[in-house]
Amino acid sequence: MKAFVTGGTGFIGSHLVDALLADENYSEVRCLVRSTEKWLKGKSYQPFRGDLHDLSVLKKAVKNVDVIFHIAGVVMAPDAKTFERANVEATENLIRVAQKEGVPKIVVLSSLAAVGPSNGRPVDEQSPMQPVSMYGRSKKKMEERIHQISGDSASITILRPPAVYGPREDQIYSFFKMMNMRICPIIGDGQHPKISMVYVDDVVQGCLKAGRQKTSGVQTYFVSGEPIHTWQEIRRTTEKVLGKKTAPVYIKPGLVKKLAGFVENTASFFGSYPVFNREKANELILEWTCSIGKAKQELQYEPQYSLNEGIARTIHWYQKHHWL
Repeated sequence: MKAFVTGGTGFIGSHLVDALLADENYSEVRCLVRSTEKWLKGKSYQPFRGDLHDLSVLKKAVKNVDVIFHIAGVVMAPDAKTFERANVEATENLIRVAQKEGVPKIVVLSSLAAVGPSNGRPVDEQSPMQPVSMYGRSKKKMEERIHQISGDSASITILRPPAVYGPREDQIYSFFKMMNMRICPIIGDGQHPKISMVYVDDVVQGCLKAGRQKTSGVQTYFVSGEPIHTWQEIRRTTEKVLGKKTAPVYIKPGLVKKLAGFVENTASFFGSYPVFNREKANELILEWTCSIGKAKQELQYEPQYSLNEGIARTIHWYQKHHWL
C-alpha cells in the first residue's frame, strides 16, 4: 500500500512515519514537508514540498495512494482565525482533493479537546461536544466539516487522543524538565483533577488500525492509555524513573489563570506567544478523561504502554538527547 502523511515532521507524525516505513504492508510513504524535514531527515520517504493550502501539491501527493493519515494541525495560536485556517480549512482542502482523486481511506487526528472536559465521568463518543478553548473549538468545527463534506462511499476515521507524551514531545516536556530540577508543579490537590494520557506509540497503533478499517462513512474513536491517572501518580512515577525526590508545589486554579495572564502579557512584549497562556490555563484546571471502549471493540485497539513504561521511555530519550 501507499500512504500519504501530513504533519510527518512533527512529534506524533514522525513516529507514525517511522512505523509506516517499518511496516511491510506499506511500499511507499509520502510526506508533506512545509519547510524543514526535522525528524524525517535521512529517512526513506518521498517528500512533497508545500502546505495544505496548495491544492496542486496535494493533488500530486495523494494520487494513487491507499490511505491518508492527516496528523498536521496547530495546537497553539493567539487567535481563532489561525486555528480556523490550520485545522478546519486545511482539513477540508485535503479531504476534497482526496475525494476527487478517489483515495479510499482517510484517518484524521482530532483531540479530546474537541469534546471538552469530563467533569467527573470519562467522556465517550456519545458525549456532547463542549470545548473550552480556541483549539478545542477548531477541532470540533473540523470534525463537523468532515461530516458535512464526506461522501456516501467515504471511509474516514477520526481519532481523539487526550494528552500525548513521548520522545520528541516539547510541551509536556516542560513538566518533566521542572521535575528534573526537583520541583513538581501540581494543579489542585494532586488527586483532582484527574487526567487521561497516552504514550505516542499507542496513538500510532490507533492510526495504523484505523488505516485498515474499511467501514464506509465517518467513524470516531477515543484512543488513550489506561487507566485514568492523578497528578500524584504521575509525580511518583516520574520520581522513580529520574531517581530523584521532588518538592510538590500545589497551585490553586485561580492562581493558574493569573500566572498565565502574566506570562502571556510579558511574552507579548517580545513578539512571541508562550506555551503557557490563558487558553492553556483554562484547560489545565479542568478534568480531562475519556473512555476507549468503542475503539477496543471496533478497532481492536489495546494500549500497550503503562504509565511507568511510557514515562521511562520518554525520560530516557530526553536524557540521551540532552534535553534533560
